[in-house]
Amino acid sequence: QLQLVESGGGLVQPGGSLRLSCAFVGAGPGFKYYATGWFRQVPGKERERVSCSTDFSRSSNFADFVDGRFTISSDINKNTVHLQMNSLTSDDTAVYFCAANYCYSENLCAQYVCPEDSNGWNYWGQGTQVTVSS
Repeated sequence: QLQLVESGGGLVQPGGSLRLSCAFVGAGPGFKYYATGWFRQVPGKERERVSCSTDFSRSSNFADFVDGRFTISSDINKNTVHLQMNSLTSDDTAVYFCAANYCYSENLCAQYVCPEDSNGWNYWGQGTQVTVSS
């Protein structure tokens, strides 16, 4: 059974950077057949998608509000996906979640269309708080 374990949140000043990590515990060699989504949520609002990636994070897309500030990478040896966040602003303050769906093969993962809605994702991390404040 897959478990997603997040780490890396914290307090950072405006303009600063953080790197979030999402470890795919129990994925084994199947790690390469998962699509990864990052979401964030603030109190009183729905969870919104930040990014989606497949193919060891070589294929990724981001929400418009990211505006080139975030990147995604994968550590194949550790079955971990990283979300590098730069030029953070107070608007980025939220609880960040990683999510995953199994896409079965290289071909299917290459064609995979990530669900925009959080209800479309099967596996979730526990969430990590990111606070951007001076």
